Amino acid sequence: MNPKTAIEQRIRAETDSLLALSHRIHAHPELAFEEVRASAWVAAALSDAGFDVEHGCYDLPTSVRATVGSGPVHVAICAEYDALPDIGHACGHNVIAAAAVGAGLGLARLADDLGLTVTVLGTPAEEGGGGKVLMLERGAFDGMDAAMMVHPAAVEMAAMPGSAVAQVDVAYRGKPAHAGAYPQLGINAADAMTVAQVSIGLLRQQTTAGDRIHGVVTEAGSAANVIPDTSRGRWIVRTESLDELAALKERVTRCFEAGAVATGCELSLSPVAPDYADLRPDPALLTLYRANAEALGRVFPDLPRGVVGAATDMGNVSHAIPSIHPMLGLDCAPAVNHQPEFTAACVTPAADRAVLDGAVAMAWTAADLALNMR
Repeated sequence: MNPKTAIEQRIRAETDSLLALSHRIHAHPELAFEEVRASAWVAAALSDAGFDVEHGCYDLPTSVRATVGSGPVHVAICAEYDALPDIGHACGHNVIAAAAVGAGLGLARLADDLGLTVTVLGTPAEEGGGGKVLMLERGAFDGMDAAMMVHPAAVEMAAMPGSAVAQVDVAYRGKPAHAGAYPQLGINAADAMTVAQVSIGLLRQQTTAGDRIHGVVTEAGSAANVIPDTSRGRWIVRTESLDELAALKERVTRCFEAGAVATGCELSLSPVAPDYADLRPDPALLTLYRANAEALGRVFPDLPRGVVGAATDMGNVSHAIPSIHPMLGLDCAPAVNHQPEFTAACVTPAADRAVLDGAVAMAWTAADLALNMR
């Protein structure tokens, strides 16, 4: 039997279990570094299929490393499973995890014949924690020839335009006072945050089209008659490359410093996670994946002009080894990632098809890579 036929048959035979895994993760969203159930479910599915599984490796309790085969070409298939606050799996990581498990199952019995070593990596905390960056730094991708994953989106994309990203927690400390009787004795931390936001708004006029600066204020006082002594927020800076990111971060930092200088508050800036690198898909690997996805009936429309990338810690992996991060269209527009409507879209028949097609396309791509590297 043709290896690709055998791979697809194996994955299709696991349809019920793979879709059950996707729906179970979706129904029990867990935040970054808290994916206790999801990581355990992924580990169990791979262990039952004969993988050598480590759960909680690289000093990350919710990471997974599951390996099968001993061929000379070593491929990593990445699973994500963290959710977003309040809106759950609005980025479809349940689909990513199930597709990664499916690709692993499809390759397991043929890995040695194909000359493959297959490692499914459960990577926690993509939504802000940088799990892949930490795992990369701790050796998870050492010796790998390639890494891949798939990600749901509103439309199909062979290559997501992924930005470089820095995330920072901002805090101002001032001095409380009665806002009516003794306002002159207070140091207003909410004002400091306002000054910083105005400065950032003005800075946006002098940034490039691919730059993004956005954030939320999470605390700015609790009583209208008390000068706020504390304000806090979380901010994200995006650019097209790591080189540009460093320069823009410095300019944004000066905006936050302006708030402190203007009000007399103390400023604290704390990185939320390691910086995410821009995504650099490997052209040869991407060509293989696209041909396989199209063989399954996936269609890649032309992207509209002006599309700016999201960000992923897979970008850091792509700077280290050949990698791809294609997007699986769920045909759910106008719903897009990080909206509640997209959460609902990630357990539809289109999402279920994406799980299976993503699994098959990745497994076929790994098989093609092994053949090309002989």
